[in-house]
Amino acid sequence: MQRNEDEEEDWSRPLPRDERVERQLFGQGHTGINFEKYEDIPVEATGEDCPTQINNFIEMPLTELVCFNIEMAGYKNPTPVQKHAMPIILNKRDLMACAQTGSGKTAAFLMPILNQIFEEGPPKNLPVQTQPRYPGRMKQFPMALVLSPTRELACQIYDEACKFSYRSRVRPCVVYGGADPVQQMKDLDRGCHLLVATPGRLVDMIERGKLSLEMVKYLVLDEADRMLDMGFEPQIRRIVLEDNMPPLGKRQTLMFSATFPKKVQELARNFLSNYIFLAVGRVGSTSENITQKVVWVDEHDKRSFLLDLLNAAARDSLTLTFVETKKGADALEQFLSKEGYPVTSIHGDRSQKEREEALWSFRTGRTPIMVATAVAARGLDIPNVKHVINFDLPSDVEEYVHRIGRTGRVGNLGEFHETNLHLLKRYK
Repeated sequence: MQRNEDEEEDWSRPLPRDERVERQLFGQGHTGINFEKYEDIPVEATGEDCPTQINNFIEMPLTELVCFNIEMAGYKNPTPVQKHAMPIILNKRDLMACAQTGSGKTAAFLMPILNQIFEEGPPKNLPVQTQPRYPGRMKQFPMALVLSPTRELACQIYDEACKFSYRSRVRPCVVYGGADPVQQMKDLDRGCHLLVATPGRLVDMIERGKLSLEMVKYLVLDEADRMLDMGFEPQIRRIVLEDNMPPLGKRQTLMFSATFPKKVQELARNFLSNYIFLAVGRVGSTSENITQKVVWVDEHDKRSFLLDLLNAAARDSLTLTFVETKKGADALEQFLSKEGYPVTSIHGDRSQKEREEALWSFRTGRTPIMVATAVAARGLDIPNVKHVINFDLPSDVEEYVHRIGRTGRVGNLGEFHETNLHLLKRYK
């Protein structure tokens, strides 16, 4: 992101439309959303001078750009987290939000952040850089940073950022581990105003001299509890506290999660200033749109019972089956494949290309059954997942909440089957 002639232009004015880009960004639409299901969800906002919630998008002082992209994305009514979070963010307040997974959190922070960037225009007083010896080696100074625990969630947030920044001068980028860093650096060289990143790859890019965080005005930690579970706490603290990011009061910080364990509370105290705590639904709970069915199944009968569940599912619905281990995922996928079921799997040992292919195959219904470990349990927005099956129980309640949240997303109805009760005693 270097100085150029665009810096003197009005960033809130839309650029010309591009039909090809529109088909690419919005071609699949935003289908199957049942916003009315959210109307009765309890919401509690605590903090000093909490802004009043909105009931529709037109109540917000949004730029023409954001309003146009909201319409293009097919958003009709805001979900509860959007109704409360957007006024808080537009009032430049820090926020800690706990909301049921699948409730529209990504749009809740992207829309107001991008709106503020459009209004404020390019950053002023960019650090002066000496001309590099080789072209394309200039450091980038993003204005907004979104941290995500997994590469899949990072790509999902990036896709949404591309939608809401369409026809603008703001350029989103994404960097994550497991992919070619050289290609990601080439993409950064084209400019970066909003960056979505996993912590490890972000630290790598900072150390390579490709990025500086000193111009960041908006920091988002999405699925903060998951990042802590995955051991990212030292990297997160370094990114926020040591890598020349503007301090509290000079940046706006937003944290989103479906659970609120003590480690997240500690981060909130250290990273947020005079923040508002927003709880949409019961903190750490599952969506009321999900029907939970608990069935006692002996260990040696689990595979047979799984086949019964799959046979009973509608052919056009997607079924996500969770196991605890990578070895277990491979074994179950092989078993189902031998039984003639269209199945794929995803876990941490798969390459980035394999994971992307598996997710594409599952999303499109080519293989409507996916076996997954916890890598797919958080944040992924996969439409039309009607059944989630816990073939193996997780070791804690928070993971259970996130697994179940892969269905019943954004107002849709879903079902959850528990097929292994031998581990329920862990919750007592």
